Amino acid sequence: MRKGALSLKRPPEEEEVVFRHSIRAFLVGLCALTAASQAAPLALAAPAGPHPQFQAARALRAQTLTDLTTTMKGEAFAYASYSLFGTQADSTAHAAVGRLFATTAQTELNEHLHEAATLAGVVGTNAANLRQAIKGETYEHQVMYRGFATLARQDGDTKAAELFTEIAADEGRHRDAFRSALGVVTSGHGAIPAPPKANTVAVPAGPAKVRAARTKTNLDTAMHGEALAYAKYMLFAAQAKQSGNSALARLWEGTAAVELHEHFAGEAVLAGRVGTTQENLNKAITGERSEATTVYPGFAKQATAVGDTAAAAFFRNTATDEARHAAAFQAALNQLR
Repeated sequence: MRKGALSLKRPPEEEEVVFRHSIRAFLVGLCALTAASQAAPLALAAPAGPHPQFQAARALRAQTLTDLTTTMKGEAFAYASYSLFGTQADSTAHAAVGRLFATTAQTELNEHLHEAATLAGVVGTNAANLRQAIKGETYEHQVMYRGFATLARQDGDTKAAELFTEIAADEGRHRDAFRSALGVVTSGHGAIPAPPKANTVAVPAGPAKVRAARTKTNLDTAMHGEALAYAKYMLFAAQAKQSGNSALARLWEGTAAVELHEHFAGEAVLAGRVGTTQENLNKAITGERSEATTVYPGFAKQATAVGDTAAAAFFRNTATDEARHAAAFQAALNQLR
């Protein structure tokens, strides 16, 4: 993990939950599940076989799939945020807090998000994964980021407009590279495009650098999308490696790095995502407590009611983990006071 490379007014106790679990229309193009997959999740069978980490998902109810998608967005966002929080803690001589954020970030990504992705059947064949990514990148390039840029410009948030415009162009290039890769995968001829190189953006602690409420909202939406794209592309890279396509794996990994270390990080700077170590710990505590006591127990109850027992067990276990995270963050905060 490269930690260094890596907001409407609500009651304080709800604020972090909005960051981690808001479901916005603009993220439709990046959802791991399309409307079709809600009816029939992606099968993981492929000629070379999917990565053994991912088992075929049985048919789940639509609400369970929606909750799993929300989970993946939240866990990916937590991973990206905690990685930045850890870097900030390290830079202010709070090494123990930095390690806590870093290890928790890995749990959110490598355990919680991966388990949710397995249940939802997110990872398919190399061709299916490329088609999924092409759809998302096309939406971001043609619709989402161009719309965000227009609104930011109208509201006087010039820096945000410029960043959104730049990212829109990047997403177009990602789409084109994935289209080329799909042609190679399906035809067996040609070469997979070289991976892009990320221009890593440092994210220091600081206030938001935009003023309009809707610009802040759109930055939040964009950050959730970039974090989810990073996580999914890394899962797709694992599948490509398992199938023996190392060039495709490198394309996924390089694109994932751009989404996280360049796009998410640039948006985080404008959004003022990173604060002081104390502020970051308070954000994390609020979010983890809500997940442990409200979000995941609610998801578990809904899954149990419709007979999705494996998903219900996952939500309960994740709630327990999040309670431990909240306690660890609280202990760290107490030591700083």
